[in-house]
Amino acid sequence: MTATESDAALAAALRDAAALIETELDVLLPLPEGEERPLVEAMRYAVLGGGKRMRGFLVIETARLFSVNITCAVRVAAAVEMLHAYSLVHDDLPAMDDDDLRRGKPSCHKAFDEATAILAGDALQTRAFEVLAEPDTHSDPEVRCELVLALAAASGARGMVGGQMIDIVSEGRQLEPPVITRLQALKTGRLIQFSAEAGAILGRAPGPQRHHIAGYGRDLGAAFQIADDILDEEGSDASLGKTAGKDAAQGKATMVAVMGIERARTHAAHLASQAAAYLDSFGAKADLLRALAAFTVNRRN
Repeated sequence: MTATESDAALAAALRDAAALIETELDVLLPLPEGEERPLVEAMRYAVLGGGKRMRGFLVIETARLFSVNITCAVRVAAAVEMLHAYSLVHDDLPAMDDDDLRRGKPSCHKAFDEATAILAGDALQTRAFEVLAEPDTHSDPEVRCELVLALAAASGARGMVGGQMIDIVSEGRQLEPPVITRLQALKTGRLIQFSAEAGAILGRAPGPQRHHIAGYGRDLGAAFQIADDILDEEGSDASLGKTAGKDAAQGKATMVAVMGIERARTHAAHLASQAAAYLDSFGAKADLLRALAAFTVNRRN
């Protein structure tokens, strides 16, 4: 398969996965009658109709490696996207990154209000774990428990939220590359790694294969964040769907800040190549995941 054919296949697969996830999210977040309706409207606003769905795609594609039922995989993908959306809603709040634009539209706290946005983020997070724990997600309760435990570890104080705390206290400080690597591994990488591992958990994959999938997800997450930092430096509000140039303006600790754009770009490409190498044992079945690694560092938004 040529690079052009690989890119086209990945683009089609991403679209198909996004459509499946969007439909599932719509089903999992029905609008209620009653006074809590504005809360669910804000939840739906935050999670529906936008984003690359890369994390959800990772769940679906890694699950496919282990012949997991697509219905189960899509439910987990939707849960991951809810968790991710919650983090974006809270990131955009004035007390955090104070951003008025997300996915090309007003941030949740601008479209509604700060209190509703906080509650919408809280509710998206708890709904994600509820979905993972429901019997429809997997017939084996041990698998469901492992999914819940793994997502909690990836998103809590030793994962995404811990990374956000390090990011906040590091603003305006010069950090060494190993410290930035850890910050980004927690804030961004852990959820991407979980998204890859979730398919292996669903498929009850053996230890060596779990190890390879985890390595892929870890290095993919690192490459993704560096590429994101480069886009923040080079992109525009229109192309990114969010405010560009905020990292430098806020004195954020990034690899771009310490390495410069070209060295950071080379490092991201190395990480993407390293991620793809973890998939060697899966043969052609993992071609889309390899293409995703390349896309991660070459994307424009």
